[in-house]
Amino acid sequence: MSTPTSTSTPEFLTSALLPVPHGFATRTGGVSEGPYASLNLGFSVGDERSRVEENHRRLAQAAGAKLGALCRVSQVHGDRVLEARGEADDALRPTLGEADGLWTEGEGSWVAVGTADCVPVLLVDPQGRRVAAVHSGWKGTDLEISARAVEALGARGSRPERLLAAVGPCIQACCYEVSPELGDRFRARFGPDVVREGVKPHLDLPRAVKASLVKAGLKPEHVDVLQACTACERERFFSHRRDAGLTGRHLNFVLHRF
Repeated sequence: MSTPTSTSTPEFLTSALLPVPHGFATRTGGVSEGPYASLNLGFSVGDERSRVEENHRRLAQAAGAKLGALCRVSQVHGDRVLEARGEADDALRPTLGEADGLWTEGEGSWVAVGTADCVPVLLVDPQGRRVAAVHSGWKGTDLEISARAVEALGARGSRPERLLAAVGPCIQACCYEVSPELGDRFRARFGPDVVREGVKPHLDLPRAVKASLVKAGLKPEHVDVLQACTACERERFFSHRRDAGLTGRHLNFVLHRF
């Protein structure tokens, strides 16, 4: 079966704070259809594989990177962080293993995590020349996966106070209603500001992620939190909660190119 064509190119959000090529992909610029339209980058959501592969090729071209240099993991909502190194060719590599964070110091490699409401975090060490990508849902945030990534970089010589972080589009507090029990759990762990009270509590997951990063040693001014809400903006983002699971996945990436 032939892959349908599209004249649009992938679009992604960026942070002015990060000094290397990176992006938080939107749903624009791919060839997928239906609930996966159009730049679905998830292989395990029910979309046709040929379309997802073409979407990856388009993302690599837009990012100015080799597809074979893209490193991904099988995300499990845990706190494991892996080292990665890509290849300088155009063949998409299998995932590295089960983890929710990955980092690299390999020139030309790029690391990415998939999301459809969870928080993507990109980390850059401009002096140590290392980059990392983190997937942080509520479970990963509770486990402080972002702090584990900071520790992994620190073990190779990166100083936390010199790291730069961008916290990307995710489900924001406006749309993230949680149980009173989960609200209490996060309030106790990250402070009262991470929960908005109402008829039911709403969790500010990006605020909790930033608190975790600052506790791990990052300067508050070195953490850029993008305000886009994946659940609010149907035309721009996939959302697992909004679409009851029938939706695509974004990739959030950072290149090792200093």
